[in-house]
Amino acid sequence: MKVMVIGGGGREHAIIKSLKKSPKISKIFALPGNGGIANDAECVNIGAKDIPAIVDFAKNENIDYAVVAPDDPLVLGCVDALNEIGVKCFGPNKAAAIIEGSKVFSKNLMKKYGIPTAEYFVFDNAEDALKHLQTAEIPVVIKADGLALGKGVIIANTRKEALDAVRSIMEDKVFGESGNNIVVEEFLTGPEVSVLAFTDGKTVVPMVSSMDHKRAGDNDTGLNTGGMGTVAPNPYYTEEVAEVCMETIFLPTVNAMNSEGRTFKGCLYFGLMLTPKGPKVIEYNCRFGDPETQVVLPLLESDLFTIMQAVTDETLTPEMVKFKKGAACCVIVASKGYPVKYENGFEIKLPEATEDSFVYVAGAKAEAGKLFSAGGRVLGVTAIADTLKKAVDKAYEATEKVEFENGFYRKDIGKRALDCLK
Repeated sequence: MKVMVIGGGGREHAIIKSLKKSPKISKIFALPGNGGIANDAECVNIGAKDIPAIVDFAKNENIDYAVVAPDDPLVLGCVDALNEIGVKCFGPNKAAAIIEGSKVFSKNLMKKYGIPTAEYFVFDNAEDALKHLQTAEIPVVIKADGLALGKGVIIANTRKEALDAVRSIMEDKVFGESGNNIVVEEFLTGPEVSVLAFTDGKTVVPMVSSMDHKRAGDNDTGLNTGGMGTVAPNPYYTEEVAEVCMETIFLPTVNAMNSEGRTFKGCLYFGLMLTPKGPKVIEYNCRFGDPETQVVLPLLESDLFTIMQAVTDETLTPEMVKFKKGAACCVIVASKGYPVKYENGFEIKLPEATEDSFVYVAGAKAEAGKLFSAGGRVLGVTAIADTLKKAVDKAYEATEKVEFENGFYRKDIGKRALDCLK
């Protein structure tokens, strides 16, 4: 079968490498892909949000199946457009993708259906939000309603930070139209867990849990980023916690979407906080997380493409999804200055891949057989092993072999998880 994967980052590289293992697939296209993905798929210079061009390409190439990986094309209705021309897809339609496309929608959904989450207030103008924050409990969490490249969440530790956050989102429009509405949310405490789940709208099959590291600097300092590294599994996510999440969060969410006439089929991402009062939802994503995918898929034993087809055809069963024992660690190498200002165009030399250590390329382009930086997050250096400690050590051993003079990375990915295991 001829398959196209929409997107061009490290997540898409991980998906493509996993799909390559399927004997059912004869050809993989990446739209647009990147300089590293070009080694594993045929890259086509069509942007992930250029839905008319994506549809035309699918027609002209007789594409059998499409994986729509990023949030933007999902929220814009890429799956709907491809379905209209008879191309089956992995990913939710526009009506279901709103679960990530609007934080106001997702918070109201949780409130309506009794799904545990932080207390919150919604504002459509800065004046009312600023007035509320004069007396609100601090710290507080402020979220832009729409998509913001994973950076639309601000944890304000002082009242001034909270007021500044509202002004920058609603008045200065740092996230554009995504900041027309905001959610002001109670600050929760506890370990964070990311759980990606396959769902065909009826059955929910969680993947191995993971732990993201959002802050740019060591010891969780610096600005929020799209993610500076991940480990899997997350040791805080025990079997007992998993059972509670399935009963109180995962199944109720899928059922709530069905009740709203927005059946969700694809990968549903649950960002969770394990609070003293039990697990609560911090956020939903309507797709594979980045960089969570880079540690979850290397541990998948089953054929990813077979699972995706079952999700599309509504024939998913838990038995289809098997993960190997062991652990994975991904260290993100980013351009110095990320997530604010950074320079591109620096040459990158990668360490040789092995069976249990490899690099997913996120933001790089290929020129004359060489790789050059072309983004904020550039590489995801990933390793798998039978223990988390070994996976972390292997990932850092490989990271140290990366030659990229403008690169930086956190030195403490996995530390919190390893401390938990002591």
